[in-house]
Amino acid sequence: MEKPKQIREVLQKCIPLLRQNPDHMMIFVDKGKLVATGAKSLSFEYQYELTIIIADFAQHANTIMVPLLAWVRQYQPELMMNHDKRENSVRFEVEIQNNDTCDIEIKLPLTERVRVWQDEQGLHYEHLPEPPEDPYDGITWELFINGEYQPWPPTSTS
Repeated sequence: MEKPKQIREVLQKCIPLLRQNPDHMMIFVDKGKLVATGAKSLSFEYQYELTIIIADFAQHANTIMVPLLAWVRQYQPELMMNHDKRENSVRFEVEIQNNDTCDIEIKLPLTERVRVWQDEQGLHYEHLPEPPEDPYDGITWELFINGEYQPWPPTSTS
């Protein structure tokens, strides 16, 4: 799994507390499962819930959330783009320690696709990037055939 390490690196780079004291951040992989289709290839997908705990944090939560959401937008975009997933995808809890610090726990569902293939040297694998975003997402289409408007998708009366 590569995404937990990527998130750790991004947060350490963006948050001075974590750069100076990396032990203030703990990352766990929970509820993990492998999803494979049973096809000829052994390719599969990791599906898991990532838990990030940042202890003794004395800054605004936005300091964590903004770089995390930037990472999500690039590496797990369906958590923002898919209406059904965005409502419950990134969850958090905060435990107020005192007037200055808190512990923040963030949970988010992640997936990682792994392509597996075999050749003369044996089995090989590679982690695949996320599929590209749909450039036409959110665009309303109208279908015209021979200059006449046609409803799309077609209905039983069209």
